[in-house]
Amino acid sequence: MAGGGNNVARMSPRQRMINLMYIVLTAMLALNVSSDVLNGFSQVHDSISRTNKNIAERNAAQFRYLESLYQESPEKAGVWYEKGSKLRERSESVFNAIEQLKIDIAVATDGKGADYHNLKNLDDLEASSVTMLNPNTQRGKKLRETIDSYRAFIVEMIPDSAKRKAVSEMLSTTIAKTSGGPASWEQKMFENMPSVAAVTMLTKLQNDIHQAESEALASLVMNVDMDDVHMNEFGAYVIPESRTIIRGGKYSAQIVLAAVDTTQRPLVYVNGSRLTNPKGIFEFVPGAPGTHEYSGYIELPLSDGSMQKHPFSSSYTVIEPMATISPTMMNVLYAGIDNPISISVPGVPMTGVQASISGGTLTRNGDHWVARVTQVGTEATISVSAQLDGRTQNVGSMTFRVRKLPDPTAYIPIGDTHYKGSPKRIAKAALMSAPGLGAALDDGVLDINYTVVSFATVFTDQMGNLIPEISNGSHFSDRQREQFKRLKPGKSFFISNIKAKGPDGITRDISPMEVALN
Repeated sequence: MAGGGNNVARMSPRQRMINLMYIVLTAMLALNVSSDVLNGFSQVHDSISRTNKNIAERNAAQFRYLESLYQESPEKAGVWYEKGSKLRERSESVFNAIEQLKIDIAVATDGKGADYHNLKNLDDLEASSVTMLNPNTQRGKKLRETIDSYRAFIVEMIPDSAKRKAVSEMLSTTIAKTSGGPASWEQKMFENMPSVAAVTMLTKLQNDIHQAESEALASLVMNVDMDDVHMNEFGAYVIPESRTIIRGGKYSAQIVLAAVDTTQRPLVYVNGSRLTNPKGIFEFVPGAPGTHEYSGYIELPLSDGSMQKHPFSSSYTVIEPMATISPTMMNVLYAGIDNPISISVPGVPMTGVQASISGGTLTRNGDHWVARVTQVGTEATISVSAQLDGRTQNVGSMTFRVRKLPDPTAYIPIGDTHYKGSPKRIAKAALMSAPGLGAALDDGVLDINYTVVSFATVFTDQMGNLIPEISNGSHFSDRQREQFKRLKPGKSFFISNIKAKGPDGITRDISPMEVALN
């Protein structure tokens, strides 16, 4: 538990005295000396406890200072305050876990209601072993793992290598090899150890936790303060909202100097003229289309009164207003159905785009649009406008031809498949199980279902006569099913006079189909 040379050098005289007493008493304990030595441990424990209280108050003050820095400047101190909050939470968790172990050792020593500040059976050699080395609970091993995890966590917050090494050594659970064979850290700490010594060592461990927390908090506070005074690398940057501007729109870019202090803003010059915007925002309304370049410099006043220049250059591109309009299904609009349409304007969010259509309706569906037209043989024009810097501007239009939906194809539904007739064949059992006839347009572009209104089946008898049977709407009639039963394997029949109604409300005659049995 002892720290390295660098750590000792920074300790107060009181802390050095506590550590020296702790080492001397531990050595005397190994010689099995009198109860006076055990009482000495109690005195050391009380002294370390007072030191713990003082360090805890100091750490709380450091964190309050870090919190005040965060409240004054959240952007500057935010990341360090967040780390400090996690540090405080983690340190308190480890400290409280050790505190509970001290209470449990005291209870194992003197029974329920025991006080580890005033142990009666100081020389009890079983309590600490039972509490910490029980193979079922393994609390000693878990404590070692907790300390190891905390050490790895906290050293990452300490940039100074010497301080980081001192904290790492102070919280080290590595033990020196002895002639008695290998032993774990927890065995060295708690095996055959008098209760008062075990409690004192745990209190010393809490002291180490507080010391490490103090070092880390000091480093975090220093990081915030360093942001105020140290700027050893500078660079000029142009940050445009967009390098591509629609004609009539506004170009906006922020020109900044990296690591500049907000209390000492630099002077910005573009193409020889000084910017009047205090935040270094450069904006104007571009003119002719094409790519345009500009340059300038940033002047930073130094402490000696001189000015330091940092040049910069950038470019922007102006494009003509345009809109992208495309039907997602094909290059025409179909009457009587919803036609999905994609509409976008480069550089403009969807919320800033508006569109309308002649000869129909156009509605927005999320980031897409749906066009609906009714007059077959006419044309429909979609016009698009966009919000550009608070102004509504027309950005394009497109004309579509309005067509009638194509005729569908008839089919017999067989499970999840559609039987569309010869030359393919169908099993008689599958035909008998089918409910009737369907019709759909599924050519890979359109996927539209139609409602079959009526149809007729035509069979041939043994004399070669044609026997037509009328359906029951879209379903096979009983007479048609009777004909199915009489069909022989390999025979076929026709389905004709098929009438189907589409989503556009138009009922149309569609092509007949031949049904061939296996």
